[in-house]
Amino acid sequence: MNRTDIRCVAVTQDICGEGCIWHPELNAVFWTDINRGLLHRSLLVSGAVDTWRFDQPVTAVVLTTQPHLIGLILGGRIVLWDTRFHKETDTLFRLPEWPLVRCNDARVDPAGVLWFVTMQNNVRSDGSTADVTEWQGSLYSLVPGVGERRWRSGLGIGNTLAWSPEGDVMYFGDTLQNTLYRSAFDAASSTMGSPETFFSAFERGLPDGSAVDCEGCLWNCRYGGGCIVRVAPDGSIVKIIETPVRNPTTCAFGMQNMRTLFFTSASAAQTAQPLNREGSLFSFETSICGLPTPLLRL
Repeated sequence: MNRTDIRCVAVTQDICGEGCIWHPELNAVFWTDINRGLLHRSLLVSGAVDTWRFDQPVTAVVLTTQPHLIGLILGGRIVLWDTRFHKETDTLFRLPEWPLVRCNDARVDPAGVLWFVTMQNNVRSDGSTADVTEWQGSLYSLVPGVGERRWRSGLGIGNTLAWSPEGDVMYFGDTLQNTLYRSAFDAASSTMGSPETFFSAFERGLPDGSAVDCEGCLWNCRYGGGCIVRVAPDGSIVKIIETPVRNPTTCAFGMQNMRTLFFTSASAAQTAQPLNREGSLFSFETSICGLPTPLLRL
């Protein structure tokens, strides 16, 4: 796929754009800038972009069974946010290790349970980025009103949470290890088996966020690699999509036919210029549809 096939949806010059998700009821894409603590929303019909600021990094966005509420994953807490009144309505979880450790990527499994990963907090108080030097990350699941469960610890930068079309395989990653893992998954009980290496040591950048299509292929954004790689269920590379930015960060399928892939990017604190598209939101059309977005069960 040529770069000319990729459209810039919104120029927001995010230091670390992340967490994009398509909201079908609003026909909008939500995404974040982790370092500046921002939540963005682009209304796809008008192209208008609205932005809200929070007191902590905003790392991911999930949809819920109540269309007017979305789940926001912040550095040290997970909250519900009302899209009508633009305010937090409930706190679902507080991370005890915050601010030394922060939340990172998050997605909802086929049963409506939230899964999220954590990492050493690399966002300084001024919004700049520090190095990750300690393996303090963990993998959690969370059932609102019931509690959380820690599944793994010792992660560097936990990333990529995704499930196969049948819901019987779960994927997650560790950016510092340049590795994506997979494990058997029981969708009825939201439990995972022992992980095994799925995709590792790819030379184009490091693994960031991902999405799965209806054929079971994983679309993984490669931070620093300037591309998105489509990986088959057996771990082989199907296609490499070149991106117009060096740091694509995460992606999500959307629109009525679920054949549009949206992806965020990070400027990595490069000098902001009016025509610089690093840190923008992009999209392109695919020949294969993505999976419907699971909803957090409230």
